[in-house]
Amino acid sequence: MSAAPKSRLGRGLGGLIASAAPAAPQPAAASAATARPAAPAPEVPGYQEVGVHLIEPSPYQARREIPPDQLNELAESIRSEGLLQPIVVRKVGEKFQLIAGERRWRAFQQLKIKTIPARVVEASNASAAALGLIENLQREGLNAIEEAHGFASLIRDFDLTQETAADRVGKARATVANSLRLLSLDGEIQGFIARNLLTVGHAKVLLGIADPAQRSLLARRIIEEGLSVRGTEKLVLARKAAGGHTPKAKNRNLPAKDAEAVAGIEKKLTSHLGARVAVLHTPKKGRIVIEYRGNEDLQRLLEKLGVEA
Repeated sequence: MSAAPKSRLGRGLGGLIASAAPAAPQPAAASAATARPAAPAPEVPGYQEVGVHLIEPSPYQARREIPPDQLNELAESIRSEGLLQPIVVRKVGEKFQLIAGERRWRAFQQLKIKTIPARVVEASNASAAALGLIENLQREGLNAIEEAHGFASLIRDFDLTQETAADRVGKARATVANSLRLLSLDGEIQGFIARNLLTVGHAKVLLGIADPAQRSLLARRIIEEGLSVRGTEKLVLARKAAGGHTPKAKNRNLPAKDAEAVAGIEKKLTSHLGARVAVLHTPKKGRIVIEYRGNEDLQRLLEKLGVEA
């Protein structure tokens, strides 16, 4: 009996698929009506032609979206060159669930091809999730936030420790821990990272800032001014050295409830204006101080406030 070809899914798969042995071969799905430009599935146990309509996406898929241009490019490649590597699926009832190869499967759907070469394995939920995550990490390229959600899903859904999850996907525990820290950033900043407007290096600097409003403000400034990671670090250090504004100290004589309300107003104004705002409040009077940097920033704030310069 010939050996199955090596998987290109990366390190650590031997342990992962110890309980994911190839399933017994089944009759190939008929597809005489539609020509298929892909090469035939290998004549080895566990490989077969599977009906595209019988395949369902994995509920553990870490990838949040597939850019249409990438899908179109892959479809054209498959149309001209054929499928270079079968997808990986597992049998679930009368259907098949994807473990690896969602882009290839969707490209076949786009090309209206009836069947697709697949390696059929038996895998537990945890193994299927780990295999899919490895495929994306090492072959199809998740963005940093998708990667973090993938690690979080392994840990949450299968009650794994960071160390065990790291071992499952062949990564260092510190790599997984640092990735998970990205999920403590607010949604807006996560969106910036997912769209490659901010790098993971920028994110590490932002994680060192305790105030969410200040993190958000700095994230926008990084994008607007095109700051490098090094430049961002210098800016944060300069702010810390200068002591920054301490509006809360000005409001320390207020009752706790009032001080909390003022702090909430500061955060809302800071977020709305994209500039640091200090609300200095007393029961009889107060001041709102808006920080800006340079003429262009002042002009931006005036426009935001609806004031003609």
